Amino acid sequence: MKFSAVSPYNAASAPKLPDKITIYDSTLRDGEQMPGVHFTPEQKVSIATKLDEVGVHQIEAGFPAVSDEEKRTVRQVAKLGLDADVICLARTLPADIEAAAACDVDMVLLFIATSEIHLNYKLKMTREEVVGRVTSSLDYAHALGLKASLSTEDSTRSDMGFLLDVYRVSEKSHAARLGITDTLGCAGPPAISYIVRRVREATKAPISAHLHNDFGLAMANSIAALSNGAEAITTTVGGIGERAGNVPLEQFVMALKHLYKRDLGIKTEEMSELSKMVFSYAKLPVPSNQPWVGANAFSHEAGIHVAAVLNCPMTYECVDPEEVGNKRRLVFGKHSGTALVKTRLDEWKLSATQDQICEIVRGIKHAGEDHGRVSDYEFWKIVRDVLDLKTEKPQNVEEE
Repeated sequence: MKFSAVSPYNAASAPKLPDKITIYDSTLRDGEQMPGVHFTPEQKVSIATKLDEVGVHQIEAGFPAVSDEEKRTVRQVAKLGLDADVICLARTLPADIEAAAACDVDMVLLFIATSEIHLNYKLKMTREEVVGRVTSSLDYAHALGLKASLSTEDSTRSDMGFLLDVYRVSEKSHAARLGITDTLGCAGPPAISYIVRRVREATKAPISAHLHNDFGLAMANSIAALSNGAEAITTTVGGIGERAGNVPLEQFVMALKHLYKRDLGIKTEEMSELSKMVFSYAKLPVPSNQPWVGANAFSHEAGIHVAAVLNCPMTYECVDPEEVGNKRRLVFGKHSGTALVKTRLDEWKLSATQDQICEIVRGIKHAGEDHGRVSDYEFWKIVRDVLDLKTEKPQNVEEE
């Protein structure tokens, strides 16, 4: 019998996705805008190199206008000779565009807000002034030899008529890509579907979507965007970024690969290593329950689960942990049963009666109820006491 890792209904209900899907990763820009996170220039080079090694298509290296150091770092990343395109962010201001041009990037992402609240309280500009700024900025970027896209900030709270006007003007000014931005992460899949579909109907230029996760819908919104005509999605490693973050790179890649049968050419086996690198540089722990790359993503404690996994891992795992560079962990705790105890005893070449195994399990459950997870060393001590062993502990069991 052939087993499937995912629901057979995924294929039946799968939306039509574009022929080519581009990941443009913003770990170095939006990821670093997460409060408290700062990457050194050397760390940015390391992250960019690793992103390129795993096969990310475009790397947003930074926001050159932020500082001289930022500009130098963006230029340094652009000069690495990566296979990925190196892009950067710029406001629709001459100084920003000049800073981007000095970095020798493959494309500049121009952005300007289009929602009434941003126009009134941040930009203090009229709609006509915004349209004029878009046109002049794209013209100036092109005059400096830059390939340029245009993104509308706070797209999901903008008037649709005005939004479409901005995109039409951008297309006439030869924008390489039109960016839809859910800046506050306040739209759901139906709203994203509607906006992308309307922009697709009104223009012919490629569409990108930059989605935040404030309502926990960034991943779902990325699929909605692709399903309705977007071709490029912003990601960050682990979903780090402002406030609740962005679309997590590893989740996006794995969802497309396994749920929608679209392999983007990303080396998924390096996802865990990449996540550890980025989170280490950001001085953040990788959450244990982080999909695919967290320590608990392939961990099993419940006895009924462990027994099944020992017979067939696919009973409780959608993919092999090695596919994302992770590993399976069978751990002891209050929910443990006899199957894992027997397996470990066999590994250590120890024999025990059924009564002794049950006593070991009772000891594990008592310890688990007292303080949660039971380490291998603590398990060894329980085994030693129950079996009245005088031998040394097995070599693969570390002292706590």
